[in-house]
Amino acid sequence: MVWSDCCRSVQDCEPGLRCGAWPSGSSGASLCTTRGLQDGPSVWLQTDSESKSSCRVEQDAPGGCGVSMQRRRGRTERVRRRRQSSGSRGVNESHRSEFIELRKWLKERKFEDTGLVPASFPGTGRGLMTKASLQEGQVIISLPESCLLTTDTVIRSSVGPYIKKWKPPVSPLLALCTFLVSEKHAGRQSLWKSYLDVLPTSYTCPVCLEPDVVDLLPGPLKAKADEQRARVQGLFASSRGFFCTLQPLFAESVDSVFSYQAFLWAWCTVNTRAVYLSSRRQACLSAEPDTCALAPFLDLLNHSPHVQVKAAFNEKTRCYEIRTASRCRKHQEVFICYGPHDNQRLLLEYGFVSFRNPHACVPVSGEMLVRHLPPADKQVQKKISILKDHGFTGTSWKKVLLGEVISDANEKASLLMAQKICSAFIEETHAVLSKVSDMKEGKVSLTSQLSVVEALRMEELRILEASAEILSSSRIT
Repeated sequence: MVWSDCCRSVQDCEPGLRCGAWPSGSSGASLCTTRGLQDGPSVWLQTDSESKSSCRVEQDAPGGCGVSMQRRRGRTERVRRRRQSSGSRGVNESHRSEFIELRKWLKERKFEDTGLVPASFPGTGRGLMTKASLQEGQVIISLPESCLLTTDTVIRSSVGPYIKKWKPPVSPLLALCTFLVSEKHAGRQSLWKSYLDVLPTSYTCPVCLEPDVVDLLPGPLKAKADEQRARVQGLFASSRGFFCTLQPLFAESVDSVFSYQAFLWAWCTVNTRAVYLSSRRQACLSAEPDTCALAPFLDLLNHSPHVQVKAAFNEKTRCYEIRTASRCRKHQEVFICYGPHDNQRLLLEYGFVSFRNPHACVPVSGEMLVRHLPPADKQVQKKISILKDHGFTGTSWKKVLLGEVISDANEKASLLMAQKICSAFIEETHAVLSKVSDMKEGKVSLTSQLSVVEALRMEELRILEASAEILSSSRIT
């Protein structure tokens, strides 16, 4: 049994990656299982700066280091491989009117084509496909500053004077949301119409899901989704007074223009599609960090946890640039990485699940942990308190983290508890998947929402079953 206090935080938004509003300030612990390269099955305890009083049962990432013996492939095998790879190719959608108009709009703003075209892909949906092979270090997108939608854009627009007058100052996020709602309402009159027309009309983030669907989410994610919904609703309610000052800009009632659904769409657009771009502080805005920018065309790039890119604003060229750190074959989808996020965070912040995600995990609530701790353990509450507050700050935990060998009895007890937790989660997941299947038949309108929940639960079931297999082979006696 190996113990470690090492983990990678996925809480920080790295420059150049997608922005998100993941709650911070919490701490906890993770109980993970994995299959070692040489040592066989192992279980370890790690600190986790993201989840309060939680454990995680986690599966090792696919792939890794290794040596393979390759034989020469004959003609038949080469043909078979080409047929299999062609199934992952996208269907070019650059001929569609909305993308033609977007191209024209980008060209007017000095955007230069780098050989990427919109396409539809099996599994990931709409994305960008390369027309030529890409080499490591190659610039795949260079988006001029004039194409970026930032708070500078907002202040220069028709809503700018109203933002400057309002006290207390509005936040950068609210400024961007206000601009999106206003421009969406303007329709053909908007200078940003070509971009707005390719944005999703709806989202599958938990904040947009129906209550019946939210109830199907895992407990820790449901709690975060409830918190997120409360924050969005609170921001909308507290901004009603500011929205009323914008009435001179609209012939219709401002209440009909800035409805909650319109605001929610704008909030999700910023939260799921904005890239990290540090901007100079606007005197008329609040002191909150101004680090979000919407990047037309660039935001068609989908996420993959298996790729690496370099993204930053080039001060010399005044362009937001993305360079690939790996090669990409002709006619394949081009990806970027939003960060080392697990599937629950990806669903919460971006509304999708990444299949075979090497960062995938199954959070375990404190309540679940208490339920499976030995009844005779008189230190249960103290241990949970330690997990909640500091993440193993007690003396016994420190000894373990410093490498002290624990007793065989404690190791067996830990393995047994992990096995029970796995079994409980597998049973719960099967029950939820059965309910999702029934709801898909009875509530067709919720199919897209139910599908994303189903995808999450299926991925977690894969992790749980693999973990259960590892634990069962650990010779618990």
